[in-house]
Amino acid sequence: MSRRPAKNLTDEDRVLWSLVARSATPLRGKRSVEVPDVVLEPEKAPSKSEPVPPPTSKRPEKAGAGHAIHALDRPTHDKLARGRMPIEGRVDLHGLTQDEAHALLYSFLSRAHAGGVRYVLVITGKGSSSGGDGVLRRSVPAWLSTPLFRPLVSSHDHAARNHGGTGALYVRLRRVKA
Repeated sequence: MSRRPAKNLTDEDRVLWSLVARSATPLRGKRSVEVPDVVLEPEKAPSKSEPVPPPTSKRPEKAGAGHAIHALDRPTHDKLARGRMPIEGRVDLHGLTQDEAHALLYSFLSRAHAGGVRYVLVITGKGSSSGGDGVLRRSVPAWLSTPLFRPLVSSHDHAARNHGGTGALYVRLRRVKA
């Protein structure tokens, strides 16, 4: 069995791999390998803005440049929940810091949008292990409403129970302009 060379890893893949490698324990009798911390370059990682509280009204939020963030309509939500409409991509933000999660989310959504993907699943986790309700669970919906994400995101809503419930979000991306 041959191994693939790791020369084509993106910065996000390197960050994820370093998190996984640091959490692994070596087999008995084997010594551990030091894994250097990988940090995204500042010019590639968009700066995280202050979390904006999610809109409280049912009306769509007025956003600049004609972009408004809506909640998913009920028929679309139901089709995604029942598997009648495909979820074309997913990203798991478990165990990441806010800065790492923000950079990875923006990169993932940018690539998905450029690829013409319409529906993705963003897994934030419920975050109840520390007694709170989770930093990413609160922050990600607010990030999706910021000006940085508005050109990419059309709408978002909590996922169905079989896709993670309140620990995940369905995100509808905007259509690519021809």
